[in-house]
Amino acid sequence: MTQQTHEPGPATAATTATTTTAPPATTATPPTTAATTATPPATTPPAATAVTAGGPGAPAPASPFPPLAEPRPLGEHRVWPRTFHDRLTAPLPGLKALARFAREGAVRPGPEGLADTARLPYEPAPLPRVGTRTLAVTWAGHASWIVRIGGLTVLTDPVWSRRILGTPARITPVGVPWEDLPRVDAVVISHNHYDHLDAPTLRRLPCDTPVFVPAGLGAWFRRRRFTRVTELDWWEGAELDGVRFDFVPAHHWSKRTLTDTCHSLWGGWILTDTLGQRLYFAGDTGYGHWFSRIGRRYPGIDLALMPVGAYDPRWWLSDVHCDPEEAVRATQDLGARRMAPMHWGTFILSAEPVLEPLTRARAAWEKAGLDREDLWDLPVGGSRVLE
Repeated sequence: MTQQTHEPGPATAATTATTTTAPPATTATPPTTAATTATPPATTPPAATAVTAGGPGAPAPASPFPPLAEPRPLGEHRVWPRTFHDRLTAPLPGLKALARFAREGAVRPGPEGLADTARLPYEPAPLPRVGTRTLAVTWAGHASWIVRIGGLTVLTDPVWSRRILGTPARITPVGVPWEDLPRVDAVVISHNHYDHLDAPTLRRLPCDTPVFVPAGLGAWFRRRRFTRVTELDWWEGAELDGVRFDFVPAHHWSKRTLTDTCHSLWGGWILTDTLGQRLYFAGDTGYGHWFSRIGRRYPGIDLALMPVGAYDPRWWLSDVHCDPEEAVRATQDLGARRMAPMHWGTFILSAEPVLEPLTRARAAWEKAGLDREDLWDLPVGGSRVLE
């Protein structure tokens, strides 16, 4: 099993997918069978990436390396490889690991680990008022965020359901009632696991909501009658109303049924507005080499939304889930100015005590000598605005 370790250079296409004629930027084209070989994307950075990161008066960041590709057309229909196994950065568990997992059965915390459930931070509050020049985030729980950037409201991996397949019901309520959401301008999905791709929640959205998804996942949305679905490969981007959405690598995998292992891609998202304000949503990922490469390619990240939970036992989960110390290290590798912990305190997915991800993340941040104000350790339902 091989892993993709290169980044596309000036003469390298980011993908080997085939495409049909691109539709207009505002509508999706239904699938067609007449596919042609994709033209490698140009590498001239779009205008938005040339703006000084951090807003007016901030120091100019280093140039992206390699330069960013031209945005892909919104909603274009593309044909992808049947499998993305070659993108794995570690082999999936074999029979020996599965037998050990079945034998040890350490998938949930014991009574002592659950004792702090009542202390999990849950402080729902109204969403802050923001303008078109404001970057603000609100944590709805797990990997679900309401991101306001460039005048858009973007949902990340929205899961508003009380229960997902294979896990107990959520241990903290959703931080923002669905009816309190402003109009949703776009959704980004990191991968197809049930705690990140929730069909009942997505059914609440209008079918013309723009959705940005990993390569190979578009058909899932089109079957549910979504009409504005943009699939991207790693290192590709698209633009919506002045905000650029770039899909970047992660150390993870995908699977939703017994027969679709790694049939769609997985990754994180970089959102950049016209002022150069930049947010990184990691999705679900282990620690590894991709973070420094993402930071070099997208300098000046203002805020990293980083997973810190679902990490115990380490022998089973280290390849695909960061622990809190690794999340802090990854934030430093990215060159991000701030970190907001996520992927903890909502669903019980592993064996660590329920409050431990937060306490360890705070300790790791302090040990690294980082400014306490730059750790946005929000309660479920909490918000922060970038000043």
